[in-house]
Amino acid sequence: MEQVRLQKFLAQAGVGSRRSAEELIRQGRVKVNDGTAELGCRVDPEKDEVRLDGALLSIRARRIVIAFYKPRSCITTAHDPQGRRTVFDLLPDLGARVFPVGRLDFDAEGLLLLTNDGELGNRLLHPRYGMSKLYEVKVKGRPGSDALDRLRSGVVLEEGATAPATVEVIKELPNAAWLRITLHQGWNRQLKRMGEAVGHPVLKIKRIAYGPVRIGNLRPGEYRALSGDEVRLIYREAGLDEESLKK
Repeated sequence: MEQVRLQKFLAQAGVGSRRSAEELIRQGRVKVNDGTAELGCRVDPEKDEVRLDGALLSIRARRIVIAFYKPRSCITTAHDPQGRRTVFDLLPDLGARVFPVGRLDFDAEGLLLLTNDGELGNRLLHPRYGMSKLYEVKVKGRPGSDALDRLRSGVVLEEGATAPATVEVIKELPNAAWLRITLHQGWNRQLKRMGEAVGHPVLKIKRIAYGPVRIGNLRPGEYRALSGDEVRLIYREAGLDEESLKK
């Protein structure tokens, strides 16, 4: 078999995106044929032994892409030094190592995609593809037209101005409001910082769609495999062709 870059092999083995695979290599956690791996090295998937933390890896035989309803009060990493509940405590053994596509805050809930396809995960997170993410957000107070216009046109944060967002008011309460917000970015705590910047702190966050995939009838802690149509749509939006679906 043709040699491939180690980062690509790790992504195809389901340990994460290529970016996260590079970090694992830098940490010295990856070995190739009993030697510590280096960035940029190439491996033959049929001849070389690749291990992560001592566990032998192989390129996946079956693609997995699932939609999971992340409840509040759990995190999206595999392990937490503080001992908090993770999404993997709520998922059964899927027969392969999967990883979450992006994150949802500890106190946020809603749709989280998990996959063992590192290339798909990398594309979904890459700013170039601008994958849409739809949220229902409860904010303190009732935003006026000025605050809504700022959210729509861009709010200046530490990284710079946020990209234009779609924002609509779906319900007004005496001292709060529910907004439906579509983002095409994934900056850290972005929704919360946007709310703070316009004077309306975020109280609750629920993600209801990621690209063409919607949360549907899932309840907190439940998951489902994506339908064939959903898989085709999300691969297409991620810029992956039909050949990618056959691998």
